[in-house]
Amino acid sequence: MQAALCGLRTTNERGAVKDQLEALILQMHKSGILYSEAVREFKKRFILTVLQEHKGNQCKAARQLGMHRNTLSRTIAELNLDVRSVRPGARRPPRSARPSAYDKRAAR
Repeated sequence: MQAALCGLRTTNERGAVKDQLEALILQMHKSGILYSEAVREFKKRFILTVLQEHKGNQCKAARQLGMHRNTLSRTIAELNLDVRSVRPGARRPPRSARPSAYDKRAAR
């Protein structure tokens, strides 16, 4: 948690975030939410927020989260996160769907 709060500017902001987190935890406990559900949801939201900040770039997100890229990728798979929603634009088609080099020359 300390690493997550390092980006905040002042001690007052950190204190406010800690207070909000404590209130949320108390509310979740009173609502009967299980620990495993709470941790899973927190991981999902935290990871998606960092991925959005880095436009879906898993290398940069992993660096900011303080974990290895492969660990982040595995965690994303375990949480069944759809990272396509945070990536801007469309991806290139696979090589099999692109025209070959020979076709490109013939088209000129």
